[in-house]
Amino acid sequence: MTQYLVAIHHPDDYDPSREGAAMERDIDVLNEEMEAAGVRIFAGGLRPARSAKSLRAQSDGKVLITDGPYLETKEHIGGFWVLKAADLNEALEWGRKAAVACRAPVEVRPFH
Repeated sequence: MTQYLVAIHHPDDYDPSREGAAMERDIDVLNEEMEAAGVRIFAGGLRPARSAKSLRAQSDGKVLITDGPYLETKEHIGGFWVLKAADLNEALEWGRKAAVACRAPVEVRPFH
């Protein structure tokens, strides 16, 4: 079985306080469904992108550490699941459920 990343995307200015009890319940139900189906390997939520540190190797062999995400974008990954699925179609079904439960855009991508 192939492993897939199911990533939730949040806008740069995402406010986690907007997540209500209904959304938390829907995500809990989805996690329980994934566990019961035996597809969930790992899941995690991330703090806002502004809390990130980026590391870049320099030509002199040193590593530069800066505040914030590596990419300047309007959206960042806010959380994710690593799933094992029979094929892309199965992974996309879980991605659809994640988009509904999280009320946010979702990206599904296979691992090598």
